[in-house]
Amino acid sequence: MDEDKIVRLLKDVKREALAIYSNFRVGAVLVSEDDRLISGFNIESSSYGLTICAERVALFKALTEGARRFKKIYIMADGTEPCPPCGACRQVLMDFAPDIEVVMLSEDGKRKAFPLRDLLPHAFNNENLRF
Repeated sequence: MDEDKIVRLLKDVKREALAIYSNFRVGAVLVSEDDRLISGFNIESSSYGLTICAERVALFKALTEGARRFKKIYIMADGTEPCPPCGACRQVLMDFAPDIEVVMLSEDGKRKAFPLRDLLPHAFNNENLRF
């Protein structure tokens, strides 16, 4: 996988983010098992709780396009440091892609990468349900 291509795509996707309230733009690119690149950006609502993050947009888009297995998710946000996914995104990613690597990039080239399981240890799952 050509990471330079992914970085260019991330920058393009992030520019399209609809961060009309926070002005904090985020782009994400999910890499499927068959090397498809599925992108997403954050979309904000005036009812801020209804805002959706770039990571979940990319994941839900991938799922609706038939992808079910994933290798990596790349994330780029405004700012000078790589930005990790929020807790909600970590949980949803854990539900659908527990074995992926999360790669966080800054526009100026800083990079951090972790297995998702390291970012969300002791994750909730259906085994946690006790009725």
